[in-house]
Amino acid sequence: MSDIPLFPEIPPEQSLIEYPSDFPIKIMGPMHDDFERAIIDLVLRHDPSFHEGKLEKRPSSKGNYLGLTVTVLAVSREQLDNLYRELSSHPMVKMVL
Repeated sequence: MSDIPLFPEIPPEQSLIEYPSDFPIKIMGPMHDDFERAIIDLVLRHDPSFHEGKLEKRPSSKGNYLGLTVTVLAVSREQLDNLYRELSSHPMVKMVL
């Protein structure tokens, strides 16, 4: 895995995100028994305070995919970069927004 940030370095005074803050991330993957648990376990590695009350689920209209919105406690740009990187490289994840 590369140590290159996903986003260019932004000085704190120019960041649109204040740390710490709640930060929603949308994740799309297959409608599979293990998908939700895999995402929760992954998110917990980056935000130990995360719990299932901070998770929203939406199945696709045909029921083939599951959209998850996880709201993490963002404490730094590095944390968010690492979380996005790990989510994007997970084999079950189709899209991260």
